[in-house]
Amino acid sequence: MSDSARIVIIGGGVGGASVAYHLTELGERDVVLLERDELTSGSTFHSAGLVGQLRADPTLTRMNQYSVELYRRLDAGWSECGGIKLASTPERMAEIRRQIGWARTFGLPLEEISVAEAVELFPLMDPSGVVGAAYLPTDGQVDPSRLCYSLAALARQGGARIRTRTRVLGIDTAGNRVTRVRTDQGDIDCEIVVNCGGMFAAEIGRMAGVRIPIVPMSHQYVVTDAFHEHTGLPTLRDPDLLVYYRQEVQGLVMGGYERDCAPWTASESSYDAVPADFNGRLLTEDWARFEEISDNSRIRVPAMADVGIRKLINGPEAFTPDNEFCLGETEVGGFFVAAGFCAHGIAGAGGVGRVMAEWIVEGEPSMDVWHMDIRRFGRQYRSPSYTLKRAIENYETYYDIRYPGHERSAGRPLRVSPAYGWHAAQGAVFGEKAGWERVNYYASNEPDAQAEGVAEGHPRPRGWAGRLWSPAVGVEHRATREAAGLFDETSFAKIEVTGPDAASLLEWVCDNRVARDVGAVTYTQALNRRGGIECDFTVTRRADQEFLIVTGTAFGSHDLGWLRKQAALRNADVRIADVTGQYACFALWGPRARDILATLTPDPLTFPFMTSRELTVGDVPVLALRVTFVGELGWELYCSSEYGLGLWQALWQAGGPHGLTAAGYRAIDSLRLEKGYRVWGADIGPEITPYEAGLGFCVKPDKDFLGRDALDRNPPRRLRCLTLADPRAIALGNEPVRVDGEVVARVTSGGYGYTVESSIAYAYLPVGPGTKVEIEVEGAWVAGTVVRDPLYDPAGERVR
Repeated sequence: MSDSARIVIIGGGVGGASVAYHLTELGERDVVLLERDELTSGSTFHSAGLVGQLRADPTLTRMNQYSVELYRRLDAGWSECGGIKLASTPERMAEIRRQIGWARTFGLPLEEISVAEAVELFPLMDPSGVVGAAYLPTDGQVDPSRLCYSLAALARQGGARIRTRTRVLGIDTAGNRVTRVRTDQGDIDCEIVVNCGGMFAAEIGRMAGVRIPIVPMSHQYVVTDAFHEHTGLPTLRDPDLLVYYRQEVQGLVMGGYERDCAPWTASESSYDAVPADFNGRLLTEDWARFEEISDNSRIRVPAMADVGIRKLINGPEAFTPDNEFCLGETEVGGFFVAAGFCAHGIAGAGGVGRVMAEWIVEGEPSMDVWHMDIRRFGRQYRSPSYTLKRAIENYETYYDIRYPGHERSAGRPLRVSPAYGWHAAQGAVFGEKAGWERVNYYASNEPDAQAEGVAEGHPRPRGWAGRLWSPAVGVEHRATREAAGLFDETSFAKIEVTGPDAASLLEWVCDNRVARDVGAVTYTQALNRRGGIECDFTVTRRADQEFLIVTGTAFGSHDLGWLRKQAALRNADVRIADVTGQYACFALWGPRARDILATLTPDPLTFPFMTSRELTVGDVPVLALRVTFVGELGWELYCSSEYGLGLWQALWQAGGPHGLTAAGYRAIDSLRLEKGYRVWGADIGPEITPYEAGLGFCVKPDKDFLGRDALDRNPPRRLRCLTLADPRAIALGNEPVRVDGEVVARVTSGGYGYTVESSIAYAYLPVGPGTKVEIEVEGAWVAGTVVRDPLYDPAGERVR
């Protein structure tokens, strides 16, 4: 029989039930949830049920905190037993101390405990080799199936309909929007579809023509026989041994993340296909692959050597390539996704449901969830093999310590600049972002002699920040300040907006005035309806109906999606295209930049800061933008990609007599910290307004733009620059900041400024310059001062 509903949710696991419940909480009544079998029959029924709250990401931590608040109110077998994380190495203990600092910024009572205290809380453990531990009393465990049924019951009470044993056969679209869900029980006309299909999500996505990059991975754990008399044991994680434990009546559940993982696939070509009859089932036990985890478990809990095993659970879990959830609206209008729970979905399910309901009802989530947004995955993730490589690496390194500057290796190199070979030959140390190979620094720029701890003029940061540090960054920083640096920014995302409505659309989207004279370059933000910064980019007007937007490497797909969404809402006659790969981009910055470029072009270089001009550089036609992200005179030079290598070589050869140094992104970060330039995703984002961020100079309140009416020109907090008393104590992000003994903020970003010779950090504070603060760096409180920014060239004379 045909039917209709405003919202159709596909998938009756804990994710789908949570979305349904939270939609009804926001007043939605016309909601149908479809489940192919019975509720919980996908991955939910075999989940281990651990609920840990603290994550490196602030948003996910807040989502998990909300989950705990919700689970306390539900009939879901919630046990607030607490959680212990052990350190079996000094490096892990340093990581734990950093996490304790993060927890303070969220009000989480995570505390360091002694090894003896850990044994007292979890008497089954052998403390041999344990260096230290942390304990969070508000962590716990829940019965996943009871949780799902409890949420489903609340959704029903709120008016949602739940149909089990209803298989989705297809999803119809018209005008690039969903219109209908076809099932074996009849069709359902709808406005919105929410794909909560778990390990089936990729197949459901294909019905709407959407690629969802998840891989079902075989994840195993054992349930032991009863063997102890303890009650209320906390959960226990020993990441150095790759294992976790939780109490199960008078036994234990024990599992982990093995180094030799197994993606579960039904087809060698798709990697994400699931058999049609795989409902409420488990995979075959794989004891050989579980042997590493089993052996490690006996080290920490010796009783595991003799205890009987009631069963080995081998259930597929949907993993994404970066271990973050896959949430949000896809390129097909009205088709949302809430999948890829990566074996920690029970902890996040409450928060996911709330965020998704907000997104659907209000048009945008209340929190910054870009790192979970499905749009973060570039076109390379349409490749099943690339997705698989990244997912496997992610799973097998799940418990690894990730130091600042840690780089993944799977699927590399993939996207490369025309000058990639030159960089490699010059000793470039590459990083990867959005599939692009980018120069972090050149090993060839490292000083010949380095003392342990401090090289001449290049202080090695203490502890964590010094792990993957290179003095080459300081060399490249100083060379840019003193002579000139040449940077390959080809990976920067580039978006063309053209057509009759291009100017009016961008004027509506941007807080700054961008439809100015042809050749004008404007730094601007695009705001959401709450006044939060959705995008942060430059707009260059190339013709009356032609604009070029340049944004960060990792944000191209986000900004492209945001612009297209606003264009669709306004029915604008525009073409919005990603042209990133069509252009190479090289930045030439420094006091000698004009001298270098003048030897290569007959064109006058007199055009002012924040304007653009077409030039020839050597034999290459170039679009030159007088902009900077390091606070020095210079240009970003754009050329068609086939000219890229020739342009780079011409600049390099011309720069030799002037002291030109090839430099990488680590130097850019150090340079921009001194200059106070903000980074989207760290210093600014959808929850931050321009006035809070110190970007009020971009706002033109005399024009109409999205988010204008939500702005407060006098916010209670602002992004402030801090300098630390110890220059070798480096805050990297999330460290707590306290004033008069009270934690009032967290660090958004930080690093070392080689020109100002100071450790620099940024944080949103309710106090102004001159205030004394303390920043917790790896367990130690370091004195600091709020200072006026920018620290370097506050008058802005050098950029002009």
